[in-house]
Amino acid sequence: MKIAILSPFYPYRGGIAQFSAMLYEAMREKHEVKAFSFSRLYPGFLFPGKTQYVEKGDQAIEIPSERILDSINPFSYQKTAKEIGKFQPDVLIIVYWMSFFGPAYGHIANRLKKKTVIISLVHNAIPHEPKFFDKPFAKLLFDQCNGFVVMSDIVRNDILSMNPESSFCVRPHPLYSHFGEKIDVLLAKEKLGLDPDKKTLLFFGLIRDYKGLDLLIDAMAGLGDDFQLLIAGESYGSFEKYETQISHSPAKDRIFSMNQYIEDSLVPVLFSAADLLVLPYKSATQSGVVPVAYHFEVPVVATDVGGLRDMVERPGAGIICSPDSENIASAVERIFSLGRDRFVSNIRTEKENLSWGKFADEMVEFSKSLMS
Repeated sequence: MKIAILSPFYPYRGGIAQFSAMLYEAMREKHEVKAFSFSRLYPGFLFPGKTQYVEKGDQAIEIPSERILDSINPFSYQKTAKEIGKFQPDVLIIVYWMSFFGPAYGHIANRLKKKTVIISLVHNAIPHEPKFFDKPFAKLLFDQCNGFVVMSDIVRNDILSMNPESSFCVRPHPLYSHFGEKIDVLLAKEKLGLDPDKKTLLFFGLIRDYKGLDLLIDAMAGLGDDFQLLIAGESYGSFEKYETQISHSPAKDRIFSMNQYIEDSLVPVLFSAADLLVLPYKSATQSGVVPVAYHFEVPVVATDVGGLRDMVERPGAGIICSPDSENIASAVERIFSLGRDRFVSNIRTEKENLSWGKFADEMVEFSKSLMS
């Protein structure tokens, strides 16, 4: 089968580019696959972080791609459709996560849908911080699609609210296994300047309001001196309010922050030091951080929002709680009172089901069903 994938790829950084690169590699083992990417992803003034591009220290998968789509140049939409059409794919997979790209994606899909099956692989149908234009912009693409691949029921339901007759392939998020292997826990804690005798909680990833870091900082006040918290991620917005909150916390001496972009080479150190990953989210669809934790066999405490319950509770990989500091603290304590090793054992079983090969194969079979 000839498959085209339209998504950010190298040299763009971040979870979407990583996900698409690993999907490309899995599909390429059995099919003819070509990657199409962006010449410009976000205009600089719309990007809240330090950089959109891979930097030294990132272990990026360098996928060859045609960097042709400029998100804010309509003339490039036509050109992108033309170049994809030259490849004559049986299937075009459009990776969608933000309504900003709806107009570009919708135009391209409309141009190609007569000869190509159009599938949207949707990470978020409606963003965590929604705007009034999200649904109409999303429908510019969704109305052109033959089917959708999603990784949680909440995303499926969001799409159904806009396109009630849609066809779906629902498949759990595969493992992010490209970061390498664990290192010794004491060595990891030493590298990070952490107390080797304390149980380490990890908050990992981009820091945004909806991710509830404030709840986790409050929860630390309810946990004993044998717990410490490591916050590792780049803040999209001011980090000052969290610094103020930490300075007023009775647990301030047990809270450590790395407010920076986390290079890929640091990821194994962080997860090797962690006894537990905590996702105190106030809203969510699914999480790309959970598959990283599973790769490193780190149990998870997550709040009961979006698709996190299914990701964490179904395989027995952790505990789900309500999104407030008291319940987060209680869930953390319960992991250790029940025995952390039982959750690690469940994660090892779940890892076998979360291969990229299985994910890719199910997408292909879904594509074939749409052709018929």
